[in-house]
Amino acid sequence: MKFRPLHDRVVIRRAEGDIKSKGGIIIPDTAKEKPQEGEVIAVGPGARDENGTLVPLEVKAGDFILFGKWSGTEVKIDGEDLLIMKEADIMGVIDKSETAATDKTVAAKKAA
Repeated sequence: MKFRPLHDRVVIRRAEGDIKSKGGIIIPDTAKEKPQEGEVIAVGPGARDENGTLVPLEVKAGDFILFGKWSGTEVKIDGEDLLIMKEADIMGVIDKSETAATDKTVAAKKAA
């Protein structure tokens, strides 16, 4: 990608939504709710404070994040649908390694 966001903006690729409900019903694209999590693709250099000092962003490319339902602006870059939003619209970073470890623990308990 040849896009570099400015200031405290972040470019995000939405996570893929489920194509089946928990009951096994296939959900068409038009009825799917857009996921509120995604992967950070690119980040700007950061915002400036009152003194003009650059404050770097806390998220980095590759982070999986959770954001608000109506956050960001949808854009199409290189044929890919992406979101651009300010860092303030991001609710938090999802630690995938902990999630995977928790899933393995739950699976082991179910097997026992």
